[in-house]
Amino acid sequence: MSVRIMTVIGARPQFIKAAAVGRALASKIATGEVEHILVHTGQHYDANMSAVFFDELNLPAADVNLGVNESRHGAMTGAMLAGIENVLLDRKPDWMVVYGDTNSTLAGALAAVKHHVPIAHVEAGLRSFNRRMPEEINRVLTDHAADLLLCPTQRAVEFLAAEGVRSGVHLVGDVMYDIAMLYAGRPTSQIMTALGLQPEGYVLVTCHRAENTDDPQRLQAIVEGLGRISRKTKVVVPMHPRTRAKLRSHSLVLADSIIAIDPVGYVDMLELERNATMVVTDSGGVQKEAYMFGVPCVTLREETEWQETVDTGWNVLVGTMMERVDEELSRVPAVRSLARPTLFGDGHASEKVVSLLLEQPEDSQTMTIRGDHTHAR
Repeated sequence: MSVRIMTVIGARPQFIKAAAVGRALASKIATGEVEHILVHTGQHYDANMSAVFFDELNLPAADVNLGVNESRHGAMTGAMLAGIENVLLDRKPDWMVVYGDTNSTLAGALAAVKHHVPIAHVEAGLRSFNRRMPEEINRVLTDHAADLLLCPTQRAVEFLAAEGVRSGVHLVGDVMYDIAMLYAGRPTSQIMTALGLQPEGYVLVTCHRAENTDDPQRLQAIVEGLGRISRKTKVVVPMHPRTRAKLRSHSLVLADSIIAIDPVGYVDMLELERNATMVVTDSGGVQKEAYMFGVPCVTLREETEWQETVDTGWNVLVGTMMERVDEELSRVPAVRSLARPTLFGDGHASEKVVSLLLEQPEDSQTMTIRGDHTHAR
């Protein structure tokens, strides 16, 4: 009998993670060992934030698209929960797989736990310790509902242990590292030529988190700081739809010298990241990818769930103190000379995830972790 796996995704980082695991699942699906049900909540629905990722990453079309794109957290999560529950009751999966820390993640976990469907949380154990971040609440609640907690780093394992979560915890590595290494440098990207960019000739900026975009003063500080930087070097900003809307509502305008573009696909984004002089971001995924490619990063937050990248010296937290960004730009050569330890696994995290999913779900509560190896209690 095949194992029926239901995967819930809804946002750009989840498409990437699901594509990585999907590659490892493909042969199992082909032989009938796995039946895979892909549910897209609709959280990211813009073509540049959704469809392009499905196309580039060879992610199959969703079996179900819930079309939920409410703007308020409660309404969004509630609508997703109701939709996911209907699919779950109809398809009766053996596993619910959720990724990361979005409202889609939480809705999938809640629907599953209430119907006693085992939950596998890919990218478990991350903590920023900022409970004002919606993502922090989502990841904590999902971890405490999950049966399999698939951690990208040793520190994530330790955070879970500190909260009393030890059963079902596995250190597998980061599935985003798997796919970044696969796609980086593919000759399909023409983004550098299209924008007239040279390697290490620009600063790449992404900004979308509510803590930065919803606060007019924080967003103004970021806009003004980027304007100053753009007078010294090229600044490229793939503009998240949320940020574009908030700039309008706060009556803020980016300097003409800034290269503001629409969101780009996965391959183009990797190309921009790995060729940048420096990355400035408030995105967790972009912080990681900058580290993977050996590009210094400045994070527009007071804390990060990827503290490991800060500890190595490759990432610096500045909040909205944009003068610090100028300082870090001058330190790029020194940062590039630092050691860059392996943090995110061996590039085979996805295969480890699939292997664990294909163990009997009822056994998941009897497992614990020692490094990459599973031991029965």
